[in-house]
Amino acid sequence: MSTQIAPPQRPGTDRKELDQVVIRFAGDSGDGMQLTGDRFTSATAFFGNDLATQPDFPAEIRAPAGTIPGVSAFQIHFSDHDILTPGDQPGVLVAMNPAALKANISDLLSGGLLIVNNDSFEDRNLEKAGYAANPLEDGSLSGYQVFEIPMTSMTIESVKDTGVSKKEGERAKNMFALGVISWMYGRPLEPTIDWLERKFAKKPQISQANVAALKAGHAFGETAELSAFEVKPASLAPGTYRRITGNQALAYGLIAASVHSKLPLFLGSYPITPASDILHELSRHKNFGVRTIQAEDEIAAAGMALGAAFSGHLGVTTTSGPGLDLKSETLGLAFALELPMIVIDIQRGGPSTGLPTKTEQSDLLHAMFGRHGEAPLPIVASYSPASCFWAAIESARIALKYMTPVILLSDGYIANGAEPWRITATEKLPDISVPFATQPNVGDDFWPYLRDDETLSRPWAIPGTPGLEHRVGGLEKADGTGNISYDPDNHHLMTELRQAKVKAIEEDIDPLEWTGDDDAEVLVLGWGGTYGAIGAACRRVRARGKKVARAHLKHMNPFPRNTEEVLRRFDKIIVPELNMGQLSKLIRADFLIDVIPVNKVKGLPFRASELEAKILELM
Repeated sequence: MSTQIAPPQRPGTDRKELDQVVIRFAGDSGDGMQLTGDRFTSATAFFGNDLATQPDFPAEIRAPAGTIPGVSAFQIHFSDHDILTPGDQPGVLVAMNPAALKANISDLLSGGLLIVNNDSFEDRNLEKAGYAANPLEDGSLSGYQVFEIPMTSMTIESVKDTGVSKKEGERAKNMFALGVISWMYGRPLEPTIDWLERKFAKKPQISQANVAALKAGHAFGETAELSAFEVKPASLAPGTYRRITGNQALAYGLIAASVHSKLPLFLGSYPITPASDILHELSRHKNFGVRTIQAEDEIAAAGMALGAAFSGHLGVTTTSGPGLDLKSETLGLAFALELPMIVIDIQRGGPSTGLPTKTEQSDLLHAMFGRHGEAPLPIVASYSPASCFWAAIESARIALKYMTPVILLSDGYIANGAEPWRITATEKLPDISVPFATQPNVGDDFWPYLRDDETLSRPWAIPGTPGLEHRVGGLEKADGTGNISYDPDNHHLMTELRQAKVKAIEEDIDPLEWTGDDDAEVLVLGWGGTYGAIGAACRRVRARGKKVARAHLKHMNPFPRNTEEVLRRFDKIIVPELNMGQLSKLIRADFLIDVIPVNKVKGLPFRASELEAKILELM
């Protein structure tokens, strides 16, 4: 396998071919590192590499400039073959200031490429970052290939003919850095230039300045003694691809579900990190009949989504952990009314405000049990950015077919990360339309809780349909008629029916699949955003000659019907989670099978190397 770092090459020499590279851009939160990473990602997708990304940014709108808490970073792993993670450690680090260097240098591979904006290494900035001496001068970076580039001054020089102010010109230094890296790794500039011209169409001077800085950085890379590499396009399955983030995929999946259910889509949402981008994306697609509203709070957003479901819409609300707390009462009402409503929870570090911009998967037990009374809900979990498209459609299918609210779990790592997505042909998407009730179903009467024999779902009657007048509310209902009932036997029956309806879904979802060595004694079981790290770790373990299997849950409630059968095949079951063992608790409780939890709650995803070491230790 090619290494992702290599010695410097003189200009004019052939590019060194690599099979994969991990690059991290890091700077102050005002330096545009997320934009830089995003543009490099788009160019890489355009080039045809497989890729995975991991943005990392502060929760504060503007942390103190030049300080470590204000550092923003973006990591991208791209390759000529199938990859599963954004990479454990970067082989290339671009540091725009001392704070970015200090916050990230410990992750850079030994001998890796370190590219720094040495214009920013002034005494004041060094002091803010906590450096007693300049690391560019004290020999502390001798273990890396260091390239010092005066990015700020060279950017200002490159944009002076565009007419922008010095302050505006200096802000383009991220484009200079992007130009340097684009030359080093043979990324095309055209996608970024086209984007800049569209983005700043009404501010041509800003567009010209950024394009000038981008080209200047590219020219610098070509003329300076920098390394030059080539990562060939990946051999992906035939089809049309685009770069997609998890939140974008959720938005597109909801639109597809709306079209294929023949229902108008309504999103009621209150802005919350890291879910807000779903609202932003859906608000751009009114041409599909999408209605979005930014509610005054989380409770109102949930109420609006439930009201939309009552009136015959595909009702959706999006949130993160703190908002899921507030939506719990409405979820209980939706469960009692038996209406198809989707709640999307993009998990983040908790409890309370916690770590708003950091990832975690610690809302599973909340989704399972976070309502008073007996109120089980179907739970679907996405596991990668592209899988969010499927998860949205699957959540809608279950909600509509079984007339029940559904919780869809994603997380910040999935939501903000990106990967290539093969666009699905619309004719291959399932027809998930549900007929509305149009006529009385018991003589001349309409019984809103008369159930389907197979799904136990109740009929869906649009308010105002002549002859189908009925009332809904949170009080217990009589079986069939829906009249208010305090009869103890009826309450017990209705509780059993609602529970049985959710249980029946296990016959209508894909069985749990496992992959790996047929005679493996160890199974690594995961869910959600641990998918990539588990897959990469198992690949490494097998490369060492060890036998291991893996399985990943996509339906968290109910579990697939063969879950116990799969688990009992193996002597040891390792369950990695970004929480304190929530799936482990459920497996033990449901199947009386012991598992070995591997837990991490640092606001960071697992590294494949972490799990590789743990699997080998436990084997």
